Amino acid sequence: MPYRGAGGTGGGEGSFILGLIMMIAGGYLLLRGIIVQPQLGFGSRMFAVGGFPVTTGLILVPFAFGVGMIFYNSRNWLGWLLALGSVLALVVGVIASITFTFTRTSAFDLLVIIILLVGGIGLFLRSLRSS
Repeated sequence: MPYRGAGGTGGGEGSFILGLIMMIAGGYLLLRGIIVQPQLGFGSRMFAVGGFPVTTGLILVPFAFGVGMIFYNSRNWLGWLLALGSVLALVVGVIASITFTFTRTSAFDLLVIIILLVGGIGLFLRSLRSS
């Protein structure tokens, strides 16, 4: 059986490893420079249904009824619908309320991040191509 390199092609192991290291380093530096700020409190508005603001506390009311119905009769489909629908609405509301901001970065740092990330992707993909 002939020796196969990266991606089943002949050769490319060096480009594969270097590209992978560059992609990981660039991705790490990029993600390290992003600040995630949730803006969700217990009484804050998550979204609106028909102009009516829906808060996190209001989401927990049908959840509580659903859990009570499930404990009373575990085969009650309405209880499951209320509980799972409330959890889904809460997760969607939390994700929708997150704000991403990029930290103050110098032009040199940004160029290093872009070169590492995009250059690493290029080397990685080139290593998978047959030479």
